Amino acid sequence: MKIILKIFIVLLLLGALALVSVGGFFAYFWSSNLPFIGSLAYYQPPQITEVYGDDGTLIGEFYRERRKVVPFAEIPAHVIQAFLAAEDANFFKHPGLDWKGILRAMVKNLMAGRVEQGGSTITQQVTKSLLLKEQERTFRRKVREALLSLQLEKRFTKNEILYFYLNQIYFGEGAYGIEMAARTYFGKSTRELTLGEAAILAGLPKAPSRYSPKRNLELAKARQGYVLKRMLEEGMIGEKEYEEALKEPIHVHRVFQAPQIGPYFLEHVRKLLTNKYGEEVVYRGGLKVYTTLDPKMQSFAEAALQKGLKEVDRREGYRGPLDTLPKDKWPEFLARSMEIFKENPPAIGDVVQALVVKVEKDQVWVRIGEKEGVLRLQGEDWVRKTYVHPETGERKRKLGAPLINMGDIIEVRIISPGLPGRPWQVAIDQTPLVQGALFCMEPKTGYVRAMVGGYDFKQSQFNRATQARRQPGSSFKPIVYTAAIDSGMTPSTVVLDAPIVLSTGGQIWAPKNYRDTYIGPTTLRNALAKSLNVVTVRVLKSIGVKKAVEYAKKMGIQSPLEPNLALALGASGVYVYEMVTAFCTLANLGKLVEPIYIKAVLDNEGDILEQNVPNPQEVLSPDTAYVMVDMMKAVITEGTGWKVKALGRPAAGKTGTSNDLRDAWFVGFVPDLAAGVWVGYDDYRPMGQGETGGIAAAPIWLYFMAEALKDKPIKDFEVPEGVVFVKMDESTGEVKEAGEGTVSAFKTKEGKPVVGGHIQDGLHEEFLLRDME
Repeated sequence: MKIILKIFIVLLLLGALALVSVGGFFAYFWSSNLPFIGSLAYYQPPQITEVYGDDGTLIGEFYRERRKVVPFAEIPAHVIQAFLAAEDANFFKHPGLDWKGILRAMVKNLMAGRVEQGGSTITQQVTKSLLLKEQERTFRRKVREALLSLQLEKRFTKNEILYFYLNQIYFGEGAYGIEMAARTYFGKSTRELTLGEAAILAGLPKAPSRYSPKRNLELAKARQGYVLKRMLEEGMIGEKEYEEALKEPIHVHRVFQAPQIGPYFLEHVRKLLTNKYGEEVVYRGGLKVYTTLDPKMQSFAEAALQKGLKEVDRREGYRGPLDTLPKDKWPEFLARSMEIFKENPPAIGDVVQALVVKVEKDQVWVRIGEKEGVLRLQGEDWVRKTYVHPETGERKRKLGAPLINMGDIIEVRIISPGLPGRPWQVAIDQTPLVQGALFCMEPKTGYVRAMVGGYDFKQSQFNRATQARRQPGSSFKPIVYTAAIDSGMTPSTVVLDAPIVLSTGGQIWAPKNYRDTYIGPTTLRNALAKSLNVVTVRVLKSIGVKKAVEYAKKMGIQSPLEPNLALALGASGVYVYEMVTAFCTLANLGKLVEPIYIKAVLDNEGDILEQNVPNPQEVLSPDTAYVMVDMMKAVITEGTGWKVKALGRPAAGKTGTSNDLRDAWFVGFVPDLAAGVWVGYDDYRPMGQGETGGIAAAPIWLYFMAEALKDKPIKDFEVPEGVVFVKMDESTGEVKEAGEGTVSAFKTKEGKPVVGGHIQDGLHEEFLLRDME
């Protein structure tokens, strides 16, 4: 018997030794290629890159994971305690593995009949999240996890492990880390969280979607109760705190919307950043980007462009319904609408789709989801049928019923939600097909203050301010005239405004004025103000195309220009931002400043990666620049830009219209701010009759500038020492000391105004034929 017992003991010891040896072998084998935990000393999780406006407003974010790392010292004690109670009450007692906790969780889950409490420690969760990439549930993975957790506890302090954990975990709704969770669910920072809110968040990591207070507040409150109960049991809070936290009202942000002020500007900044730093840094690096955007001006710019494009669109007339549904399809459409409006109820000013359910003589009844609305037809003549007058070519409105019928799906704008039981008040609307762009920058600094690249960024992300080359038409003329002033011409230079026929490259070209009318000999100043095409062609022919191209380039035009006389009429495509840059050179008295979008970029440690400051370069004499400014003021006071006079302060600018009314421009400036507006169709189709730069684009510029400058003091342009003002005859260019005449700015030589500089060629001819080859 003793022999058998001895044999049994020996075998048992040998078996245990073998088991330990095998276990040790596998532990050694599996630990031989464990991840290096020292890398956590350089913990850099993906963080949000934040973009700020010039006033410090957060205007946008770029990210892969919405995370904002918060220092451990800034996390309140009650927040930390809530997570410890929910996830690992013995955290400060165990060495990384909590055997008692594992056993306790097993018993509790068995008694509850479901998984109610996990066995993993916070250390293990950090290990799984940051060090182990494999996701399979295997014994090998559990061993590696345990080994790493033990190592982690030896390498880092408990507070450091909590720092990793609270900044790393996912809370649902796209929020990573405690700081972004606090912002997403409660609209506040971590340090502002109440005990009740902390308990809500502490309950999320187990099942973020299930316990989300946005999706199921009842379940979230139940989970909160569990967390608070655990805090009470662990002595972290008292009975009074427990009761108060349970009764605390929870105000959850129903819809989190990341800030996005100036989406076209933001997208342009994003491209600049990714081109320089790469997507990895931009989307994960937690940069702070300080831009030049003025959020208020941006808001004014967006409103001005939308208002102006709607006006152009309405002059084109009503295009008809978006769709027409048979009555059996109405319920399906209304059900879809109700689903949409359930998440985002329409507000006053919103444009939404509505179903026409009844048409009366003076009003139309519509359904907007489950709501009823009524729109009055009085004053909505733009909806009625139109026709083109056979003699004048003008578009006229036909009298009679509007083109709205039962079953039509139309766009309406919410005017008033109405009283309970009463219909909403709505107005018929229409999303314009015509597009536009507005670009605004400061002449002295180059800071881009506002940029709108289209009617609606959600519909089209194509930025027409920086990506669309369009013919500038007559808005290009100031560049030609600037070259002419430096070539010896003056505002009093007389040029013949009469038909001209040119032969170039074997082709006959006969440029014409708008409306094909001519006034004979006239001054350069008047020709620019009235936007006389033929005069500009003669001027360009006199100074040479090469010179005009050279001046365009040094004033800020980088697009390739066709070196021919059609350049006088803006036949070569350019970007809106280029035209604004060129005009800023004049407003800045000859100093070129490149557009600046980003003032500074800081990394997540606060170190400066990039800093951009104005770098003006003198490319024109101040005298030449001012003479042009004065001539361009006449465009507004006496010429095609007359609508802008309503601004009520000194301003200069130029209208532009391309062939067949495909492009309408107005580019202008006051001493401290410049802006350019373009209007047209993406597919280059002509706009309606009369949609010139002065009619389609100038009002948008005016709407914007009136708001942007509302509280700014009225300033005039600074006059250089080498400029004097002289009265002259508008027809002959003759300088006058008395009597009627036009006062204009002139450069001086030896203290006397430089006048004249007439283009003699053609002054005594009605028609010219010149071989340009």
